[in-house]
Amino acid sequence: MRSIELNIQDAVFFAEKQYEANQAKAVDAMTTLENGTGAGADFLGWLHLPSETPKSLLESINKTAARLREKCDYVVCIGIGGSYLGAKAVISALSDNFADFYGPAPKNPKIVYAGQNISEEYTAELEKLLEGKKFGIIVISKSGTTTEPAIAFRIFKELLEKQAGKDAAKDLIVAITDEKKGALRTLATQEGYETYVIPDNVGGRFSVLTPVGLLPIACAGFDIEKLVHGAAEMEETAKHPGAENPCEIYARLRNALYESGKKIEILVNYNPKLHYFAEWWKQLYGESEGKDSKGIFPASVDLTTDLHSMGQWIQEGERTIFETVLSVKKPAITRRIPQDAANLDGINYLAGKNIDEVNKMAELGTKIAHVDGGVPVIKIELNALEENTLGQLIYFFEKACGISGYMLGVNPFNQPGVEAYKKNMFALLEKPGYEAETAAIKSKLNK
Repeated sequence: MRSIELNIQDAVFFAEKQYEANQAKAVDAMTTLENGTGAGADFLGWLHLPSETPKSLLESINKTAARLREKCDYVVCIGIGGSYLGAKAVISALSDNFADFYGPAPKNPKIVYAGQNISEEYTAELEKLLEGKKFGIIVISKSGTTTEPAIAFRIFKELLEKQAGKDAAKDLIVAITDEKKGALRTLATQEGYETYVIPDNVGGRFSVLTPVGLLPIACAGFDIEKLVHGAAEMEETAKHPGAENPCEIYARLRNALYESGKKIEILVNYNPKLHYFAEWWKQLYGESEGKDSKGIFPASVDLTTDLHSMGQWIQEGERTIFETVLSVKKPAITRRIPQDAANLDGINYLAGKNIDEVNKMAELGTKIAHVDGGVPVIKIELNALEENTLGQLIYFFEKACGISGYMLGVNPFNQPGVEAYKKNMFALLEKPGYEAETAAIKSKLNK
């Protein structure tokens, strides 16, 4: 059963000729993806992952999560990029908006994140939060040597072993890493940590439906079986090319808009719980398509909040943008606006309405204004924010990303540009093995 619906009527007419002309290209890209004959085909493990995930793996993850939920008030999820964004996107979408302000409850730990930055203040303040607390660690790294998570794991492993004791700490650390090789795999084997495998053929930004995302999501108390089942439903829906395939339609339209001069895609939400979903989406599309001097720039806004900041630019700025709106059909909670006898604020005309009715009219009014102002608007309507729907949405964007990348003529599954900053950073820090690079960059800086 489809829990998300794609509506392109307010976007397609902006690039109708390009959309009609690229139909064959979209089918070719879809076929290339399904047949595994394109660039980066070694990283297509996500393509049939939902339908092929064994029940035994989900049961094992739930068992591990239950142990951590039993023993911990906090679970530190250590990873960067796709190693944390997918989990945070789902957990934020399913959680109370103010969950972080409530203390941990028995068997209901708080998920906190580390290794996604190199901020000294962030690290020290998280250490302070965890001092004297019962916590566990999920460390996620294929190699175990990525700088940001490696620093965080060294620090928080030391704190955990100091507070719980080295033997007890082993039962509170779970490593998600390569099956056979790498520094983290070696350490996990030596120390006896429980481990899960990051499949070799699944890149980080496509890994949310592997243990990388599923274990933190399960630790947060959400139903990973429903999440995977939703993704499997979308996998089945998007299996064949054609007009009924929403992933192909979205990929085809966004490429048509790109060809017509729309170089920036803004992912819009009207529900603050989707903020981190947009962050996950930005990595997925930015890292997949931004190469060879090509690619739509992925941006995001939280509306109506950002209508009071970015709204002016979207309405009347350079006409190089289009919007993809995530709209949630049914809020989980209803709240009516009360009547006020004085009516000093002048909003008694809204009294008796649900707040979401006002939000939906703001959404509709904004769409009309933006379309009239020359901004194409694609709409993706979600039935509700729940696990099955989010599973469908995750797979929808993943599959569309693969198709879109091939239509663009790039390898959607590599990220060569990510290494540039690392090489410079290692040279500046005088990492062993980078002596020549260190000399070269110092010479450059001294000119």
